[in-house]
Amino acid sequence: MKATYHKYMLSFKRPSGTSRGVMTEKETWFIVLEKDGKIGIGECGILRGLSADDRPDYEAQLQWTCDHIQLGENQLWEALLEFPSIQFGVEMAFQSLRSETPFLLFPSDFTKGERSIDINGLVWMGEEAFMKQQIEEKLADGFRCVKLKIGAIDFDKELQLLGYIRQHFSPDQVEIRVDANGAFDTTLALDKLNQLAEFKLHSIEQPIQKNNTDRMAELCKITPIPIALDEELIGVFSLEEKEALLQKIQPQYIILKPSFVGGFRGTKEWILLAEKYHIGWWITSALESNIGLNAIAQWTFLQRNSMPQGLGTGALYTNNFDCPLQVAAGQLWYQKELDWKFNLNVFSDF
Repeated sequence: MKATYHKYMLSFKRPSGTSRGVMTEKETWFIVLEKDGKIGIGECGILRGLSADDRPDYEAQLQWTCDHIQLGENQLWEALLEFPSIQFGVEMAFQSLRSETPFLLFPSDFTKGERSIDINGLVWMGEEAFMKQQIEEKLADGFRCVKLKIGAIDFDKELQLLGYIRQHFSPDQVEIRVDANGAFDTTLALDKLNQLAEFKLHSIEQPIQKNNTDRMAELCKITPIPIALDEELIGVFSLEEKEALLQKIQPQYIILKPSFVGGFRGTKEWILLAEKYHIGWWITSALESNIGLNAIAQWTFLQRNSMPQGLGTGALYTNNFDCPLQVAAGQLWYQKELDWKFNLNVFSDF
């Protein structure tokens, strides 16, 4: 078996804002396996400034992984515990190699085009007019769950945007999730949660910065809005650490990004713990290309979670890979009659 790794830069169609800044491009890496005339491809979806494995030795670790590919999927997963995006890339690549075709990883009614996955419509941070435009587009497109990234513009303006949605759509018609990406000051967070509660939100992701576990645990006890942990899960590697975190904070939800938490195996560990402690969960992508999004979507469908998932990021880039994934009326479909347009030569430019 031959293993190689490749860098690829994804270009945003328009700058995309979060509370950590504005992104114009997204770095990603691929592991390609070749054996007996077949290929397997896996995406290592690192997000600089956020991923636990954003380290100077990241590329060296990719090289080590390819040099030791003969160790196999399970042994490599253990060896790569502190590199969750590479864990995921290895998992995906081996599953791809085992599959009938490189991109049909988990056959199901979803990949047959018979069933879809409910997803949320993502509204990026930006000026008030831009955010309002996105909200109107998502609602017109038939989304029944929208997720707004908040914490970058004036809080009162963000409240006005939420009020705009609620003037036209009740909670039964449109579910609203907000994601603060840790933007709230720990001393002001509860006041802001109380103001947000007026708009009958489904949940708020990561209201305060991670690693303030005492304060986060307090907030989860008294919050008027269900709190979902997101960044808080990043860098929590062992099963014992995961369980201790959930026991201490006792959140209402956790949000699972396979690229950040060790792929399918790491995500499954979190799911089992969440269910043990009666914590809700859903799965989201983390700005991967359509190759990573495809794998996450196919696996997510098999988890049988009826909540809207966060899998609608495939249309963000100018140079993504054409694939069968299509969004329609707030649902992600696999249009099996559409072909993948992918050639390994695409990596030669990077």
